[in-house]
Amino acid sequence: MGAIPDAFEAFVAEKDGDGVTRGVRRLTAADLPPGEVTIRVAWSGVNYKDALATVPDGKVARISPLVPGIDVVGTVAASGDPTFVPGAPVIAHGYDLGVSRHGGFAAYARVPAGWVVPLPDGLSLRDAAAVGTAGYTAAESVATLEARGLRPGDGPVMVTGASGGVGGLATRILLARGHETWVMTGKPAVAERLRALGVAGMVGREEAAAGEGRPLGPERWAGAVDSVGAATLPWLLRTLRRGAAVAASGNASGPAVATTVFPFILRGVALLGIDSSQVPIDERRALWGRIATDLRPLGLGDDTAEIGLDELPGALDAVLAGRADGRWLVRVGA
Repeated sequence: MGAIPDAFEAFVAEKDGDGVTRGVRRLTAADLPPGEVTIRVAWSGVNYKDALATVPDGKVARISPLVPGIDVVGTVAASGDPTFVPGAPVIAHGYDLGVSRHGGFAAYARVPAGWVVPLPDGLSLRDAAAVGTAGYTAAESVATLEARGLRPGDGPVMVTGASGGVGGLATRILLARGHETWVMTGKPAVAERLRALGVAGMVGREEAAAGEGRPLGPERWAGAVDSVGAATLPWLLRTLRRGAAVAASGNASGPAVATTVFPFILRGVALLGIDSSQVPIDERRALWGRIATDLRPLGLGDDTAEIGLDELPGALDAVLAGRADGRWLVRVGA
């Protein structure tokens, strides 16, 4: 395939003894993995998984050197598949991107045609980047809860990790769909912004620790979206209403969950696992169509900031330290 310059910029993480060196380098087309579709990257996003891919103990990177970036948004530069013509706007995310093959933190990315989503009508390239893997996961969480029966008017829906990507975008999707949306966040600036959006209520992080060891708590939530894991999931399970469910997609506070069987056998609650990375492509394309329409987040892109490749180290470190406030979009070729 042609249409790629002799050299282009990429942000690369590479093992260096017990550490990892990272920074902007020059790559060539020969550095890209095989695939039918070469994408000129316009935007990517900064995700927790991207940050883990750049630290020694992150347990994400499977190759070295690696171009991180699990989100790729741009236009087709060259294609060996007639479905995707040069110049067409496209999205790719998940699968092995930014893990075991080079991802979106480069001017060009090459992927299998079976990983590519045509940009839906109603979304710009920047909009798609503002959604990214985080927003896709949030949309999948809400769609899964609603497919199980959750409807606006059923009662309060709790979102944990509301200052993060998944939690923040899940909040915006739920509000746009008319759900009574409650959030958990310990960041005053985020709380103020979410109040302005119209959330119905807020719960402090300390409440999740209250009642630890009790098998059940008061029945509060008609549904929940959790991206935090160990610190919040047990509390959600014991405070869900009878027959309600929580869509769980993250482990920012750890993977171990200390709970009992009682929420399941006495209240019939459900724990719905959300894996957005390996969704079959037809389902992925269909959900992106909904993100452009009925699952579009309220105020999409309002809480985003733009950075360049050379600014990635600071953003990645901030994500790992829990200092993220909204989402960072990486201007690659936009």
